[in-house]
Amino acid sequence: MKASLIISVYRNTKFLNIVLESLRYQTENDFEIIISEDGESDEMRDFVKSYNFIHPFRHLTQTDDGWRKNRALNRAIIAAKAEQLIFIDGDCVLHPRFIEAHTRDFNPDLINAGKRVMLNESMSQKLIANPKSVTSLQPAMWLALIRPNGMKRIEEGLYIPGLNRFRKLEYLTGCNMSFSRKAIMAINGFDEDYTKPAYGEDTDLVWRFKMAGFKFRSLRNAAVQYHLSHPLSWTDQSENMALGHEKAARREFVCVHGISDHL
Repeated sequence: MKASLIISVYRNTKFLNIVLESLRYQTENDFEIIISEDGESDEMRDFVKSYNFIHPFRHLTQTDDGWRKNRALNRAIIAAKAEQLIFIDGDCVLHPRFIEAHTRDFNPDLINAGKRVMLNESMSQKLIANPKSVTSLQPAMWLALIRPNGMKRIEEGLYIPGLNRFRKLEYLTGCNMSFSRKAIMAINGFDEDYTKPAYGEDTDLVWRFKMAGFKFRSLRNAAVQYHLSHPLSWTDQSENMALGHEKAARREFVCVHGISDHL
């Protein structure tokens, strides 16, 4: 298969239901789904067991022992069957050409970087009430240019083929990125020294990939993604950033505690 789609989740099955609904409309369907749960909730287990998947899938769990998303992601990488790995979160709905954009012209030496539009509360609630309304998101984005109604980064929600060649991107958003198994193995995966969300999920990868010699390719306005509205689970990044700066100063782009801990 062309790709393994790794979806990071924690408890929220209502959001995951919408994300999975958006996978039914993908123009590229040669991929597997790996639901990477940073926990082992009964609700998530029952939801996955009852959901009518149309793609091959696996559900990976681990004990709920604080924020250990990077550990869950490393285990998902090991379990993945494809060479190309696409990462999203369980609160990010996908444009029908999302998988196509990530897999088109796949190059194992390039890191694909996309962004997301932040939906407002009313649009998010509409999707929860009717997951099939994912098909109406693109027209809503064009309308939001005139009436934002609390939506943010609307320009990132517009599907415009070819525009990514001009809208460059040299950093990563952890919920919209893809790379080869070769690339992530070269830096020993996600760094499990980070025990708080955000920085260690993506910003950390940027300098590590660059030190390892990998180049970035922008997928802005090609791999379009819609982020469902909810309160942030983090605010202060000072501890993560201090740790990252220490590691970067040592040029420690191959992390000590990563994929190798699980092989």
